[in-house]
Amino acid sequence: MKKLLFILNPRSGKGQIKNQLLDILNIFQRNGYRVQLHITQEPLDAKNTVMEIGAEFDRIVCSGGDGTLNETVSGLMEAELKIPLGYIPSGSTNDFASSLKIPKKMEKAAQTAVCGKSFLCDIGSFNERYFNYVAAFGAFTEVSYATPQQMKNVLGHPAYLIEGVKQITAIKAAPMKVEYNDIVIEGDFIYGMITNSTSVGGFKKIVGKSVEMNDGMFEVTLIRNPKNPLELQEILNALLTEDASSERLITFKTAELRILSPQSVPWVLDGEYGGSPGEIEIKNRYQMLNIIVPGDDM
Repeated sequence: MKKLLFILNPRSGKGQIKNQLLDILNIFQRNGYRVQLHITQEPLDAKNTVMEIGAEFDRIVCSGGDGTLNETVSGLMEAELKIPLGYIPSGSTNDFASSLKIPKKMEKAAQTAVCGKSFLCDIGSFNERYFNYVAAFGAFTEVSYATPQQMKNVLGHPAYLIEGVKQITAIKAAPMKVEYNDIVIEGDFIYGMITNSTSVGGFKKIVGKSVEMNDGMFEVTLIRNPKNPLELQEILNALLTEDASSERLITFKTAELRILSPQSVPWVLDGEYGGSPGEIEIKNRYQMLNIIVPGDDM
């Protein structure tokens, strides 16, 4: 029998996977896999487990939110493993899974994880770290990792909105220099994101048009500091309508970029705290992740 490593974060989402665990394991076994289950115990456990024993398996499947997936993928990248990865999303938002059309229902996602087709997906590097679909700074980015897990479990996606409202009055601009393709952009920015996804935070219209997750390109959005409430409203309207004509909104595609800031600016990678480096190099790792997505007949 083929060997499958199943990495499970039981605290993700509302912990619903506990009620479906036997059915999921049965799906794996019925499709010819001998399963080793690993339940995560602490931060970085998923990453470390993949790096330590991942090479022993024919397939790895992880279940959790965006953070669990980030750890698992980071383990694969750092260990230089091209083992097929299945994903059973159980978080509050699951942008990455939604972009790849991985089913929301856990049993269907489990079936996809062992019976679907391979998709070679781009991955981003952020200095020495990795991200699956978004690296962001500025307004509201702290929401994803500052929202208490208990609130996420009880309220789901609205928990992020509640936490975000608390931060509206605390928006601060950061001076930055952004370099890409021999172009230099300087200014004070209240938000920026580098994405490889059709949605961020559950919102589909803010990442740009013609998104392809395996084209070697990122979609970049930078928002200049608004001078007054009218300019802030202009920015919000531009994001919601995908209108890039606003002078406060900068959008472009690139395979890599360099960002410099004279002050400490916290970053978020796939919903987890990514540190506050003053100099950042972000590169698209073209089709480096072999992830399993629904087949044409699923």
